Amino acid sequence: MKSSLLLLMIALVFSSCSDYQKLLKSDDAAKKYSMADSLYKQKKFKKSLRLMEQIVPVYRGKPQAEPLMFRYANTFYQLEDYYLAGYQFERFASSYPKSDSLELAAYRSAKSYYELSPRYSLDQTDTQKAMEKLQAFIDEFPTSDYKEEANQLVFELRRKLEKKDYEVAKQYLRISDYKASIEAYSNFISDHPGSKYRPNAFYERIEAAYQLAINSVPSKVDERLRAAKKHYDSFKKYYGESDFRSKADEMLEDIDKRLSESETETAIN
Repeated sequence: MKSSLLLLMIALVFSSCSDYQKLLKSDDAAKKYSMADSLYKQKKFKKSLRLMEQIVPVYRGKPQAEPLMFRYANTFYQLEDYYLAGYQFERFASSYPKSDSLELAAYRSAKSYYELSPRYSLDQTDTQKAMEKLQAFIDEFPTSDYKEEANQLVFELRRKLEKKDYEVAKQYLRISDYKASIEAYSNFISDHPGSKYRPNAFYERIEAAYQLAINSVPSKVDERLRAAKKHYDSFKKYYGESDFRSKADEMLEDIDKRLSESETETAIN
């Protein structure tokens, strides 16, 4: 009996596969629509997608098009093809602005761009785009149930951009490109007022300015030491109680010593 049952199951599987393959080759759009819907509900997204790809052009402009197009976009989303999911959900939202599924489509479109955002060390063009899409969703659907999650995604993306900008400035410091490092830290401080990396940025900007000064040609040392001292004052104003204070004070002490020696030498000469 067990062998008979197994053979029956195998026969049913092959029969089902055979029916599916025949349907793919047929011209019966109605049956394809029905089968695609059934497979979609069973979460057999790859098989459903093959059928939908064939019938989407057929149903364009017809009443069945709206649910079909939503399922089509969502299938890409479920298969984690976020590039096509974002694009298809955008098309759906544009084509069916009064749809009951509009809010969900808009959210998943925006979230698809979030999923495309790469790790912080890579180019962040997609991250910027994802933030724009998510913010546009929040603005368009301010009372949405997805608003809280969308805000959290924006927060995560913003943190990624902060880390990217901070690491760029820090890399300039590592390779001793002090001018570029100072500029990058200043831009970071201006662009990311709430960042957790701000104390580091204020302190490391002093370090970059200090190193630039003491490694400069003699004619520029004093001017750059004074610039480093201004960066110290900014650090002290905002983060004077931070763990970086003692190291910052050590640099300030050396800056003041060098400036004092320079003034004495100038007075003698």
